[in-house]
Amino acid sequence: MALPEASMIWLDGALTPWRDARTHVLTHGLHYGTGVLEGTRVFATADGPAVFRLPEHLRRLERSARMLRMELPYGVDDLAKATTDLVRANGHRSCYLRHFAFLGYGSMGLDMRSSPTTTAIASWEWQPQLPGGEAGIRVKTSSWRRNDPNAVPPAAKATGPYLNAVLARREATDAGYDEALLLGPDGSVSECTAENVFAVRAGVLRTPPSSAGALEGITQDTVLALARDLGVAVRVESLLRSDLYAADEVFVCGTAAGVVPVRSLDDRELPAAPGPVTVRLQAAYEAAVSGADARYRHWLTPVG
Repeated sequence: MALPEASMIWLDGALTPWRDARTHVLTHGLHYGTGVLEGTRVFATADGPAVFRLPEHLRRLERSARMLRMELPYGVDDLAKATTDLVRANGHRSCYLRHFAFLGYGSMGLDMRSSPTTTAIASWEWQPQLPGGEAGIRVKTSSWRRNDPNAVPPAAKATGPYLNAVLARREATDAGYDEALLLGPDGSVSECTAENVFAVRAGVLRTPPSSAGALEGITQDTVLALARDLGVAVRVESLLRSDLYAADEVFVCGTAAGVVPVRSLDDRELPAAPGPVTVRLQAAYEAAVSGADARYRHWLTPVG
């Protein structure tokens, strides 16, 4: 599916026509995966478009760059202003945002110290990335394990390690499933290729910790906050694959996907998809991102 183009991309401090936002074939990040990224969403609200949890996404971008020892040329406030400027320039009411910083053209080889950092923000109108998820998706445990945290840091949302997720997703979709579940090096549940995982059993909501190799998801944090406010008991703890098989409900969540129920895992049907806890959290999430629930409007950055 072709990417729906917008008018402009923000590139190194300037709004640039979409098709002119180019880079050299000898870009360091292209060859060695030296880049960090964020996926962020703009939602339509009664007061106009607003970016959901923008400061948290940009702070995570900074942390990711620091872990890779990359220097970001722009601070959080600069990038926040660039983000709203771009959304206004492209005229979006709602869209997906990609914040991206990578080592550019300047040197080759494994020594990354001489390559300059290129910074870009792109926006486009993208549908949720697990289509058909209203009735629940089919998930397969991947033969690929999540990256060992002592090999590359999964806490950094970095470009190179995403090959792990790409291979797992391809394996799952080739086999007829919608998504892949990745286990950590110790065999415990980590996350899906682009979403965190939640299981509900006996009314308790559980999700794996970052020590399992799962990204500290901003949507995951959102769901945990919403669940607590709904009075749902939550636990962040290690899960086995069998814990998901035995769950009353399983769902996944991520910026690009939203909150999506799981219908089956490894051809084992879940009792409910979506189950009652999932339905409540889906509704709470939609109210939060749309600005309908005033308690969470501090999570929204108006585009203006």
